[in-house]
Amino acid sequence: MRREFNLPDPGEGLTDADIVQWLVAPGDTISVNQPIVEIETAKSLVELPSPFDGVVAELLIEVGANVAVGEPILVVETTSPDDAQAEPEADEESGAVLVGYGVTASEPSRRRVRRVKPDAGTSNAGGPGGTELSRRGHGAESQSTPRAAGSRSAAVGAGEPGQGSGTSARGGPAAPAAEGAVGRDVLAKPPVRKLARDLGIDLTAVRGTGPGGIITRDDVVEYADNAANPVEIVDADGDPWLVGGKVTEDGRQTRVPVKSVRRRTAEAMVASAFTAPHVTVFHTVDVTRSIELLAKMKEDREFAGIRLTPLLLTMKALLIAVARHPEVNASWDAENEEIVYKHYVNLGIAASTPRGLMVPNIKDAHRLSLKELASELAGLTERARAGATPPAEMSDGTITITNVGVFGIDTGTPILNPGEAAILAFGAIRQMPWVVDGEIVPRHVTQLSLSFDHRLVDGELGSRVLADVARILEDPGQALIWG
Repeated sequence: MRREFNLPDPGEGLTDADIVQWLVAPGDTISVNQPIVEIETAKSLVELPSPFDGVVAELLIEVGANVAVGEPILVVETTSPDDAQAEPEADEESGAVLVGYGVTASEPSRRRVRRVKPDAGTSNAGGPGGTELSRRGHGAESQSTPRAAGSRSAAVGAGEPGQGSGTSARGGPAAPAAEGAVGRDVLAKPPVRKLARDLGIDLTAVRGTGPGGIITRDDVVEYADNAANPVEIVDADGDPWLVGGKVTEDGRQTRVPVKSVRRRTAEAMVASAFTAPHVTVFHTVDVTRSIELLAKMKEDREFAGIRLTPLLLTMKALLIAVARHPEVNASWDAENEEIVYKHYVNLGIAASTPRGLMVPNIKDAHRLSLKELASELAGLTERARAGATPPAEMSDGTITITNVGVFGIDTGTPILNPGEAAILAFGAIRQMPWVVDGEIVPRHVTQLSLSFDHRLVDGELGSRVLADVARILEDPGQALIWG
């Protein structure tokens, strides 16, 4: 029986998603919960599991295309009429819950061996005639004729991957791999290895940028792009400056499609900037005692193996300030003409990732100890950089911190994360001359800024919140009194 698999709601009211890569091909035998496609929403990358057993009959959508929720993307010849009733099993460890559908498959099912088409090693994702570079536009060529990607999707690069001249910006000559050479001794997940096989790429020639040097899908796609279309514009580290766009014929411009996270981020920031009246206050503070406290904590067995940074103490300071001034932990409900005060703190951490700005949040951060906060921060950061942040972590944030200091920036005027009343910017820590007891001495100094929605937070409240954060960073012992 032929059955269509419609794109399910990825969660949090999202209405569409981009097809990143197919994990199966026509003729493959699939089983319930087996990952069949990787999609990219405005919030994260998600692998969709199959809801039934059968054989893949047709791929309806091309890699790179944008698909609306409910639109058919795959046709499966099921082995039993009852298969359509099967529901994916819940995986408690996976946060990528799909509304009305289930969650992504567990790790054992992700490692299920999939049949490779005989011509997979020579498959050219996208076909001849194109000239565009795409970070996400590669995948196994379907034996059917999928719907072409729309104007919101980047076209796929031309030519056989690995046959371009010159040297790849990802490192090493852009030479095709021998058949079967897929780098089994390197760090890469099964879907990434399959992609490398489809593109004929030797994984040992690809530099991994993921946690611990793991090779990501972006690394493989970028290697293939640079092999077929060498990128001459590089940054200070020798890496491609712009990847995923089309160079104009005169070579004077590169045009990159606005899609997925970048598009949604732009929409959200414009809406926030022109809806909420922003006000920003600033404070320069001596954080020498906080730096000394971090040094002592690093010698404590209780924090062995835990990454301790000034950002961690800033998070704790903000949580204490919010507890002292709960009015700042609110949102403006224009539809119902209400101010909603939150009795919980989901602390957002703005993260710069290869996919653009993301703001995952730590749920119920106000309940966590300093050690628990450090652990949650490490996990949140790792998932964001790997593009594996589940949709649940991107929703229902209440207040946010952006660490501009990591880029060497002193301070800024951050735009509010939509639906929140305040965002704290934490600047670079520098040794500067400071007056202490009438004498000028070198101290560790940073600048803080707090942007807030003036509909919800007046100048006095915003100033008091920022002053409390500064007071704790200046004298961490104050946390014992207030906390």
